[in-house]
Amino acid sequence: MTAHLELDFDLNHFHLENFDTQLANVCDQLATQGYVVLHDLFPQPMLQALLNGITGLRQEDFKAAAIGRQQDQQVIESIRRDKICWLNETMDFTQAYFAWSERLRLAVNRYLYLGLFDQEAMLAYYAPGAFYKRHLDAFRGQTNRKLTSILYLNPDWQPGHGGELLMYEGDEIEPFQVVEPRFGTMVIFLSERFPHEVSLSHHDRYSLTSWYRINDGMPGH
Repeated sequence: MTAHLELDFDLNHFHLENFDTQLANVCDQLATQGYVVLHDLFPQPMLQALLNGITGLRQEDFKAAAIGRQQDQQVIESIRRDKICWLNETMDFTQAYFAWSERLRLAVNRYLYLGLFDQEAMLAYYAPGAFYKRHLDAFRGQTNRKLTSILYLNPDWQPGHGGELLMYEGDEIEPFQVVEPRFGTMVIFLSERFPHEVSLSHHDRYSLTSWYRINDGMPGH
């Protein structure tokens, strides 16, 4: 089946309507404030299919998350303690998500002229006691990551479970935005602009992150 047919099937199957309006609103908020927090964006059957798929992954599919890029990667548990699994569109349970992500990429390019070339998608699992200290998604000296989206897949999240996303402006000490990792919540932001962190998690926590990249000519990107 071609990518086009898969896209049509996914959109019809999950009844994702008014995409153009949704994505135009996302782009408007990215243009004016650099980020947007969305609730109830995806229908429950799509979210449940994602959750069923990720909870069905094997333990060996996950590895300790590292910081840095390529040969400079290191696992430093004082900075982050989550485990990760890279995802792709060949996995049955991810196809609707990747179909929507491609529509987002095209819309952002059309409205904001960012020149997004492709994306990489990663599932992060935070066990109780895991966290990720303040950081930027764009690597130092590189400009390939331009846009970040994070979809939370935690249907039983409750206040006190921790694992909130804290977003900062520049060197400010206090976060200007705290995002609870509730089931179906998504945050989208400019990767190079907002330092952020994941607070200490007290409960199993899943997030699906995509980074939309430009083709900067760097080897391996």
